[in-house]
Amino acid sequence: MQIGVPKETAAGEHRVALVPEVVGKLKGKGTEIVVQSGAGSEALLPDDAYVQAGARTTDDAAEVWRSDVVLKISPPDEGEVRALGAGSILIGFLAPLSSPSTTRALADAGATAFAMEAIPRISRAQSMDALSSQSNVAGYRAALLGAEEMGRFYPMLMTAAGTIPPAKVLVLGVGVAGLQALATAKRLGARTTGYDVRPEVAEQVHSLGAQWLDLGVEASGEGGYARELSAEERERQQQALTDAIKGFDVVITTALVPGRPAPRLVTAEAVQGMKPGSVIVDLAGEAGGNCELTEPGQTVVREDVKIVAPLNLPASMAEHSSQLFARNVLALMELLIGEDGALHLDFEDEIVSGACIVRAGEIVHAGAKSTLQDAA
Repeated sequence: MQIGVPKETAAGEHRVALVPEVVGKLKGKGTEIVVQSGAGSEALLPDDAYVQAGARTTDDAAEVWRSDVVLKISPPDEGEVRALGAGSILIGFLAPLSSPSTTRALADAGATAFAMEAIPRISRAQSMDALSSQSNVAGYRAALLGAEEMGRFYPMLMTAAGTIPPAKVLVLGVGVAGLQALATAKRLGARTTGYDVRPEVAEQVHSLGAQWLDLGVEASGEGGYARELSAEERERQQQALTDAIKGFDVVITTALVPGRPAPRLVTAEAVQGMKPGSVIVDLAGEAGGNCELTEPGQTVVREDVKIVAPLNLPASMAEHSSQLFARNVLALMELLIGEDGALHLDFEDEIVSGACIVRAGEIVHAGAKSTLQDAA
C-alpha cells in the first residue's frame, strides 16, 4: 500500500500531514510512503529528513495523488480531488459541515474520504482527535497574541516606581482551546476568568487557577459541544455578558457550534465599554466571529479596542502543529491497516464509520448530507 503526502496549497497553510517521526512508524507496518518535494519545508522539515525516515520524495504531484491513501490537512480544491486515483482514500480536515462543494466533489470522484474533524469524541478515539490537538495550539497562540497586542503587562509587577496590577483576561468558550488559553495566560501572570454555557466545565476552569464567570445560563449539548441557546436565553446571556466584559483587559473568544455561524458573544456595546488599549482575540473568525465588530482575518481598532481575528492559527506554529496532526493520523491509520500492511476498513467500527464522509462515491455522513440539502 502506498501512502501519499502532497504539499499543501491553501493560502496561509504551512503545516504538513505527515512528519518524519511518523513516517518511520508507518514504514514499520509495511507501507510505502511518497512525499511531494517541499511538502514539509514550511514546517521546517526538509526532504532529506523524510528520506532518512524511509520515505521517497518526488516532484510529481500527480504520482502522490494517485496513492492508495492520501494524507492532507486543509480541504482539497476541485483540481486536487480530480487528481485522486480511482479507489483512493483521502484523510484530512474536509469541512463536511461547512463545505458542501468539497463533499460533492469527493462523491463525484468516487472517492472514499475520512474527515479528521468527524472522528467521534469517545475515549477510544482520543489519540486521533485532531480537532483537539490543533485547538491546543490555537489556544496557546491566542493567549500570546493577547499579551503582545495589549501593550501592557500581563503579570503584576512590584517595582521601585510602584506596583502594576495584573491584567484581567476573560476566555469565552472553555473547550480545548479555551482551557489552553486560560492556562497560558495564567502562566504569563494574568488574572484569569473563564466562561461557558456548560456549567460542568467550571471545575476544569478552577483547576487551572482561574475564576468562573457565572451568568446563570447553561446549554450543555452533545459530543462535548454547547447546544444552541433559545432566543430568551441568548438575550439574558448577552446583557449579563456585555456588562461583565467591560471589566477585562483581554477577551479571548473560542465559542463555536458545529455547522453553524459562530454565536455573537461580544457586542459593539461591550467593546465600547472596554478600557482603551484592551484587546479581543476572536478565534471564531472563520465561522464569522464571536465579536460583533470582528473582521475575519484582520486586526482592526474600534472604540480604541484592538480586535484580532486570525484565521488558521495552528498554521502559525507549523512544526508542532504538524507533529501533533501526524500523530493523530497515525492513530487512525493503525485502526485502518491490517497486520499484512494492507487496508482493512471495518465500517462496523464506530470510529471508522463516524469519520467516513464519502464511501466509494456515496455520501454517508448524516451531517454532510444535511449540509448539502441546505445548500441546494
